[in-house]
Amino acid sequence: MKRVVIVHCWAGTPDSRWYPYAKRELEKAGFVVEIPAMPDTDMPRFDKWFNKLKEVAGIPNNNLYLVGHSLGGPIIMRYLQDLLAGTKIGGVVFVAVPTDTLDNVEAIEDKSVLPEFFGSGINWQKVKEAGRKFIGIYSDNDPYIDLKHAEVLKNKVDAEIIYKHGLGHMSEPDGEGDVVIVKELPDVVDAIKKLTAST
Repeated sequence: MKRVVIVHCWAGTPDSRWYPYAKRELEKAGFVVEIPAMPDTDMPRFDKWFNKLKEVAGIPNNNLYLVGHSLGGPIIMRYLQDLLAGTKIGGVVFVAVPTDTLDNVEAIEDKSVLPEFFGSGINWQKVKEAGRKFIGIYSDNDPYIDLKHAEVLKNKVDAEIIYKHGLGHMSEPDGEGDVVIVKELPDVVDAIKKLTAST
């Protein structure tokens, strides 16, 4: 049984953005899909999000696939690097995910959140060893996540990168930097299907 856990973004909910679409389409394809409501979504804290992901993920194995959107990405990275040596999951899809604390992005008002999620830094070798394959999806006009983050994923974990045009942060208007509404993201569904076909 192939399982997919989608970790939503900061201020996200399971029924917002493109998450319901991805869940519906993946379930049609035979996947079991969970989108947990991450705790305190408007004021996220690492420990609560980390424990929630561990709880929902259950026993990690080849049939587990993770999707992280924005802040959902770093929590997946930290989860992977914490797995026991030799433990592997099926794969990961990163959507508009940062690879550092974004200190230079003025639109992010609370500068305390990302450093907490990244901790002392990502152990990329452990992340790479814990996932069989990685795919990153990035947009060329994301107001928060520069395309350099896609290159980091490509270089650090050999991620396949899918570049999109004009999709912003692949989220919803937030009153700060993003004005694009994305309610359907077929690339996520296609990426999961591709990952499962190769494992």
